[in-house]
Amino acid sequence: MAIEREFIGLPSVNLPRFGAGGHPCQGLYHRPAGKNPKIAVIATHYQIDFSEHYMAEYLAERGYGFLGWNTRFRGDESHFILDFALSDIGVGVRWLREQAGVETVVLLGNSGGGSLMAAYQSQAVAPSVTPLPGMRPCPGVEELPAGDAYISSAAHLGRPDVLTHWMDGSVTDENDPVATDLSLDLFNPDNGPAYGEEFLGRYRAAQVERNHRITRWAKAELERLAAAGYHDRPFSVARTWADPRMVDPTIEPTQREPNSCYAGVPQRANRSVFGIAAATTLRSWLSLWSLEDSQTRAHAHLPNITVPALVINGNRDTGVFPSDAAAIRDQLGADDKENHELDADHYFLRPGARDEQADLVAAWIEKRFG
Repeated sequence: MAIEREFIGLPSVNLPRFGAGGHPCQGLYHRPAGKNPKIAVIATHYQIDFSEHYMAEYLAERGYGFLGWNTRFRGDESHFILDFALSDIGVGVRWLREQAGVETVVLLGNSGGGSLMAAYQSQAVAPSVTPLPGMRPCPGVEELPAGDAYISSAAHLGRPDVLTHWMDGSVTDENDPVATDLSLDLFNPDNGPAYGEEFLGRYRAAQVERNHRITRWAKAELERLAAAGYHDRPFSVARTWADPRMVDPTIEPTQREPNSCYAGVPQRANRSVFGIAAATTLRSWLSLWSLEDSQTRAHAHLPNITVPALVINGNRDTGVFPSDAAAIRDQLGADDKENHELDADHYFLRPGARDEQADLVAAWIEKRFG
């Protein structure tokens, strides 16, 4: 089937077209050539460009519209503020309904986008997101058009949760990436793998405390800067490829490749500059990464999702695990919800896996809205 792709560039509610010409809200609308589907999917991530999302053509070939949508924070997660992102997603949903003629909008939360789209739907039906201290809420965030269905694919439970699960619990000094407590070092052969329950208990507790320690510093630093007339500052978080499950396949066993993460071998990746939260600001830390303060944690939003919901996970994923999918399914407020595990990695790169996922999604949508 021939596919048409239309570039969509729109201003946000509170941000016009940029001086260089680009719009803050951008995406590609995929649809069967010559047709105007009445059912469409929209997918958005915190910062990854989803305009050419890998599922777009597969679902368009099956008769659906697919809007790969980006907010003002595409490629700029270090400045992410939740309510501004939600307002920008609303621009895409409105375009589907008002300009593309779509009657049924399916929210696709893929990877990090799972918790983001959960927050969107939750805010649309039961507004609860509040602005950061000292900031006003983004215009439009209290009047978001709700989706008609929600799909979680290869998704985790929120940026604070995935960061904390992945961050190196042995770090002792955030200003020195080498500083390590060897008794908690995941890559110290004296500790494993395989890792014992006592070590894992201490390690997981240290990860949580590290997140809280950064939050305490960020709040104190904001106060210090405010007293001097400053608004914010950037900083970096090192060593964030250190989830024990990445190294030890006996922890929550799946078909995943052992000693592997999205960035390669965990020990090497953990020492690189390519980890999540490697660049952030104080306010973005509180909005996106803090266990204590972030409103991006899915557990606060999933109970408000009462529309039909589908959860999909790959059994070869090296960063999202069956426990994540199970928690999402259990916390969803929908009566109509399903959970499926497919033979796939995080990006469904195994030959035929994307077709299998698209067939599953298409059949699920058809049963409810076809």
